Amino acid sequence: MSTETSSPTRRRLPRWVTSFGPQIIAALLVGLALGLLAKYTGHTEETPNALGTTLATLGSSYVALLRAAVVPLIFTAVVSSIANLRAVTNAARLAGQTLLWFAITALIAVVIGIVLGVVFQPGAGTGAGQPEEYTGRTGSWWAFLTGLIPTNFLGLQASSALDDAGAVETSLNFNVLQVLVVAAAVGIAALKVGAPAEHFLTFNASALAVIQKVLWWIIRIAPLGTVGLIGNAVAVYGWDTIGSLGKFTLAIYVGLALVLFVVYPILIKAHGLSIRQYFSGAWPAIQLGFVSRSSVGTLPLTQRITERNLGVPRGYASFAVPLGATTKMDGCAAIYPAVAAIFVAQFFGIELDLTQYLLIVLVSVLGSAATAGTTGAVVMLTLTLSTLGLPLAGVGLLLAVDPILDMGRTAVNVAGQALVPTLVARREKLLDLALYNAERSGDPFVDDSEDGTTVHVETESTASTTR
Repeated sequence: MSTETSSPTRRRLPRWVTSFGPQIIAALLVGLALGLLAKYTGHTEETPNALGTTLATLGSSYVALLRAAVVPLIFTAVVSSIANLRAVTNAARLAGQTLLWFAITALIAVVIGIVLGVVFQPGAGTGAGQPEEYTGRTGSWWAFLTGLIPTNFLGLQASSALDDAGAVETSLNFNVLQVLVVAAAVGIAALKVGAPAEHFLTFNASALAVIQKVLWWIIRIAPLGTVGLIGNAVAVYGWDTIGSLGKFTLAIYVGLALVLFVVYPILIKAHGLSIRQYFSGAWPAIQLGFVSRSSVGTLPLTQRITERNLGVPRGYASFAVPLGATTKMDGCAAIYPAVAAIFVAQFFGIELDLTQYLLIVLVSVLGSAATAGTTGAVVMLTLTLSTLGLPLAGVGLLLAVDPILDMGRTAVNVAGQALVPTLVARREKLLDLALYNAERSGDPFVDDSEDGTTVHVETESTASTTR
């Protein structure tokens, strides 16, 4: 005799309520409403009220959490990418070709971004004054080159100032390019050392996985950060901010569309490949990148479709695709920083000269390796504004709409991460053309394990990380 106990059925919320995208949209609306309420109840920078102060604190705290994860993420990600060269035959030539095409496509994308920033004028006409901390600094070639030399292992810089009470306050900042230089040197040294460095590289890979998990926790509270960031921006700058951010968002998506649907097809056709076959093969990864907002989170699927659908040899793909997931960011590291830098300059009424436009190009091409696959927009925006000497207050302003932009940026990033290995493999006569031109079939979200069974690529845990 058996007895059955019935448990009450748990009611689950609809999926659209618990999904990250709707949460971000809801956060934007809530932040907009609270920001307007704070502004029309008398909040200003000189005379803040409780609501305005709360929004400002919420937004700045979220940005601080993101910044805290940047240095260890960049270091471990770059070292891991370089370490992947161990498994590549003819590594030097393939690595050189891969990096060259990373740079070529980034150059094209950043030029498009600059043109769109100049044409759209997204930050013009706001009448916003320059922040008090802005001292009128301008970027220079010499400052950029000397800034590459690490001042210490972590690229940290300390600055001290007296507060209103006469106490000394010290703050720490990091130089992203210096961290990149140190990480590249350590990664190359580990390759040269060989077997004695294996334990270090294993530890580095484990550290990268842990840091990415911590970052995922931070990104999961992005709706709260969005409420604070958009709310504070509206409370301080009013309706001008809303209109400017709308134009800025439009300019970014026009640039992303030009790269994805014009530039990439031209490059594909120039290499004698079918545009339709490329998009039919890469689309599953592009789609997942749009939803997950994470190049690293999409990495397993991107590598799988690059091998199985696009015909890139596994040995080369296992190097090029992971490297691209941390360094190949046409959306985050080329189009976005170009338009963003021009937006910030226009927003605060700062004129850019030819040297600064050229610096935007140089930083975007060389600095893309510092994007690290998850916080690319934050890192590149900070790096670009710092190099040009523009107010860093623009970081918090643009992060208010970052989740909306990040979907399109990550989709373009992932498309480029699959495209470059395909082009290089074609140029080096390594591409399996029969596989590239084959009819697409099967579930692209299923991977094959070594024993022949099938395992599903995990995407739930990475569905809310950024790119």
